[in-house]
Amino acid sequence: MAKKIIEISVEEKLRALYDLQIIDSRLDEIRNTRGELPIEVEDLEIEIEGLEKRSEKFETEIKEQNDEVNTKKEVMSHAESLIGKYKTQQDNVRNNKEFESLSKEIEFQELEIQLAEKKMKEFGAKISHKEETLGDLKTKIGELKSHLGHKKEELENLVSETQKEEEFLLKKSEDFATKIDERLLASYHRIRNGSKTGLAVVGLERGAPKGSFFTLPPQKQMEIAQRKKIIIDEHSGKILVDDEMVNEENEKMKSIIKF
Repeated sequence: MAKKIIEISVEEKLRALYDLQIIDSRLDEIRNTRGELPIEVEDLEIEIEGLEKRSEKFETEIKEQNDEVNTKKEVMSHAESLIGKYKTQQDNVRNNKEFESLSKEIEFQELEIQLAEKKMKEFGAKISHKEETLGDLKTKIGELKSHLGHKKEELENLVSETQKEEEFLLKKSEDFATKIDERLLASYHRIRNGSKTGLAVVGLERGAPKGSFFTLPPQKQMEIAQRKKIIIDEHSGKILVDDEMVNEENEKMKSIIKF
């Protein structure tokens, strides 16, 4: 059996749209009370993540350079062992040629030790600098995490204060949206998303759409009051309803939501 489509009048559509606007505007107010806090929390989390990655990079580099230092220590130990061996052999040489050959080997190993010591000093300086930078990074991360904790707590408190109302309004928004056909609902969301104030449906104030300085001609105002068709303001792009409907729907919605 085909689903029966219930046709509603233009006036009913306008009322449903304006009611939905009231609900969505209240949701906007609730979210605006949180101000920049959600963005601040996200920015802090991103900054901490970046600093932690940088910190990990420094820790890896320090480990690699400490490994290099240990390698140089092994080179020095091996060279010292060889020097001891060659000096012992010098005591038992049979001629000057062997003595000089061993002396050259000793001299070479001494140069190896000097070079290793030089490299160890260079690595030591780099390690010291990186450890100092790493310490500063960890301090900064600690401070930011503490700050993030306070911001998260502040945000959680704000959310908890309005969570029940927000959940209730989200459900009401969904309920009221079902009263509007898909094409008109899509237009409502498109207009709302393109508006800085989040307003897609507005009444008239002194003959001009709310938030606009362009007064509508009397004929256009009369058409709006007749509620026979959906009228969109050519300047602001918003759907227009008359003052009487605005007052009626505001009064009706007071029993449903707080605004």
